[in-house]
Amino acid sequence: MTLPSHPATDGDPAEDDDLMRQLGLTARGVALAKAEGRVFLRISGEVEYGGRRVPYDLVPAQGILAKSSKWRKMDGDARSALLRERASEAVADELHGYVEAFAQELIDACDDCDMGAEPFLLALNEMQIAEPAGMVFDRIRQRLEHAVERDMEEQHAERTRQSINLAEYPASFDVARRIKRKFIAVLGPTNSGKTHQAIEALAKAPSGVYLAPLRLLALENYERLQEMEQHGQPLKVSLVTGEERRLVAGATHVASTVEMLDTHTPVDVAVIDEIQMLADRDRGAAWTAAVCGAPARIVYLVGAPEARRAIEVLAARLECELEVHILKRKGPLSVEPTAVRKLSNLRRGDAVICFSRREVLMWRDMVTEMGLSVATVYGNLSPEVRRAQAQRFREGAADVVVGTDAIAMGLNMPIARVVMTTTVKYNGYEEEEIPAALARQIAGRAGRFGVHEEGLVAGYDNETHNVMRSLLREKPVPLKTTGFAVAPTLEHLHRISSVTHEHALAKLLKRFVHNIDVPDGFFYPRITEDQFERAAWLDTLELTVAEKFALSLVPISSKVPSLQHAWESWAKSLAHKKVTQLKSGDRPLHYMNLQEVEDACRLYSAYAWLAYRQPEFFPDTELAQRLSREASERVDAILQEQNSAARKRQPRKFRR
Repeated sequence: MTLPSHPATDGDPAEDDDLMRQLGLTARGVALAKAEGRVFLRISGEVEYGGRRVPYDLVPAQGILAKSSKWRKMDGDARSALLRERASEAVADELHGYVEAFAQELIDACDDCDMGAEPFLLALNEMQIAEPAGMVFDRIRQRLEHAVERDMEEQHAERTRQSINLAEYPASFDVARRIKRKFIAVLGPTNSGKTHQAIEALAKAPSGVYLAPLRLLALENYERLQEMEQHGQPLKVSLVTGEERRLVAGATHVASTVEMLDTHTPVDVAVIDEIQMLADRDRGAAWTAAVCGAPARIVYLVGAPEARRAIEVLAARLECELEVHILKRKGPLSVEPTAVRKLSNLRRGDAVICFSRREVLMWRDMVTEMGLSVATVYGNLSPEVRRAQAQRFREGAADVVVGTDAIAMGLNMPIARVVMTTTVKYNGYEEEEIPAALARQIAGRAGRFGVHEEGLVAGYDNETHNVMRSLLREKPVPLKTTGFAVAPTLEHLHRISSVTHEHALAKLLKRFVHNIDVPDGFFYPRITEDQFERAAWLDTLELTVAEKFALSLVPISSKVPSLQHAWESWAKSLAHKKVTQLKSGDRPLHYMNLQEVEDACRLYSAYAWLAYRQPEFFPDTELAQRLSREASERVDAILQEQNSAARKRQPRKFRR
């Protein structure tokens, strides 16, 4: 901050002026000033370097004379003696020499940086701060340093824009670009048979890939394809997810999670499920990549009708022929006349929907204590456990399923009625009412075709019932037709690094988001907040960009302390190039509670995910998968034990 200085006025100003003139200081460019409660000297002059004349007005090293209060108490002789000492010709000459040396230093530094020196040199005469010249020099050096940084940042931003143009994103998928592709959109609500139609077409193709939003769906359709035949022979199918590979020799078909799409191996048919996930805040980029990069002659885009316009503009952008099929729900879906209101009004075939693990377990206990058996489904459970629980409901071993919106995607179950306990869900930032699209997807699980004549929907309480009725009446909001998310690839980051010489992952990700060329905004760069936060921490370790990038994507929750600690220890071990052997844990699974076993299962899955990408340092892939299966089995057993224990207790009434 620049502070104004002005002639000292403490005491008699006229006496100070006379004293300065008598001592010949005014004629030599010395002035007496006051600021911040101090009285000090300023010496003005001019130096020359390289043909430049550089004026200055600065406080010498010993130019602070006294506090204002002390100066007022000094008599004329004391002031005169102090001025002679602090404003001598030797002091002025010394300051002149310092300024001359600094001016040379600054001009040379600016020449080296190809920057003009004048704006920085002007500060020697105009900064006017009440601090010695050395402080002024430091501030000017800091200004130059910041200016150089800004200039370098602008250069790096321009080089980054030149190195990555998102308008050219589709062209980065070489195989897909060389294939004449056709899109077939099969769109409809839940229970319209759209996925069945696409899978039938996939099974008839000589080769193909099914891309799922969840490991559970990849697993279900992997098994479904295995049961299908081609030319009288069972299909040979492989399963590829982030945490698991079941590779079959000579496989013609692959069931995969969407992030694991192989963009280099051409196939005849690709099925991209839940295409409306293009709009997902955190994972939408995986669907953008799949649509742009699926190396298939025929690409089925399966999902909700509101994705139609987005699919049309993508097809036009990619110059792909598009065929659209709109399917209708196979059975009617109706809202019950009134809310459920009482636990005793629940019945076999109901699905009770909550939006948190805690709520699911609470409702499960309440329902089982009413005498109904329960299957439990929520996102924290592994795909194996969710499938086992759903199987119990399908087979009639469980009367009711209590779950989160995890049932809305996959898990075909003979649900007669969906009962919503609430319509408010935490979105990662705050509690908010669920969107109409999610309400329709959850409600649509009721009334499985071929099992029930119609599907029913109800709220448990009157408010929830009325909100659900309103949400189901809302007209679907079409997906946006621009701003399709693109996540950075390792190739993107290496390209940015090569032109900026930057190796910090957080800075590379930031440059990708803020500095790459986005000509028309059709494709738009996205990273998750979680990845960026991880990147900042990983940059404190001695890791390559590739290693940090892989670690930033490990599917493990940073909100669970034990899992976050495991992830950090893996990263530190990799930084020291140490092999991380997987341990089964200090305590057997039978001594852990439900939450601990769930976390163990997630830890083993995350290790397996990392092992596939860094096998040299994380070698225990098979052990991780075995331990994950064992943990899943234990979770399923605990859920069954808790279910049985609750049913054995005396029924009692609950109020809600």
